[in-house]
Amino acid sequence: MKNLFDLEGKVAVVTGGSRGIGAMIARGFVENGVKTYITARRAEELQATADELSALGECIAIPSNLGDLEGVENFAAELKSRESRIDILINNAGASWGAALDDFPESGWDKVMDLNVKSLFFLTQALLPPLRAGATDDDPARVINIGSINGLSYAPLQNYSYTASKAAVHHLTRQLAVDLAADNVNVNAIAPGFFPSKMTAHLLDHEAEMAADIPRRRIGTPEDAAGSAIYLCSRASAFVTGHVLVLDGGQDVSS
Repeated sequence: MKNLFDLEGKVAVVTGGSRGIGAMIARGFVENGVKTYITARRAEELQATADELSALGECIAIPSNLGDLEGVENFAAELKSRESRIDILINNAGASWGAALDDFPESGWDKVMDLNVKSLFFLTQALLPPLRAGATDDDPARVINIGSINGLSYAPLQNYSYTASKAAVHHLTRQLAVDLAADNVNVNAIAPGFFPSKMTAHLLDHEAEMAADIPRRRIGTPEDAAGSAIYLCSRASAFVTGHVLVLDGGQDVSS
């Protein structure tokens, strides 16, 4: 029963890996011996994160724009030119849009759905050959989709396309998990609550107030995000697929 959480020598891809939850997960992987590719649109910021993490292990930056199919295909092609086997795919890249119901624009709907759902699906599809390549019954490849507690129940913020997209991510996770089980590819989702990120930056001034509404009385930390991802990508979770791991300190069940 030793080494149940050992990821040493694996290869991972983390989209949206330059900051927020993506960077937290990438750091956890790098520190645990995983060769980790990170991607995001802003090349300078991405490279800065890769440089920081490279002091801890192996982290490689590949800038990309996953907001359209061409960007997804180009990124996948670049990865496949470098790696014949990928053990872990973290689909974390995402966007949000807030506007009143009466004024919510089509552009805010399409941008969020394209990045949060469409690109997630087509990147997973494009990377299936290297994900299948090294996967075994005892050590499946892993796809982890980052959802949200806003995709589980009513969200008071007026971010309609975001909540709909995250609900779609959760259900797509279940669908893919069944269809890929025979290929030894486990597919799960993490539904985070309140973590520090660009999306929640406008709320961080009210962190104490936010934390008071969370049963654990605090917001999420890098260790929480990385630890959950490490569990779902390790031998400890080889029999877990098609599930949404809620990572919110009890917020969803208490609301």
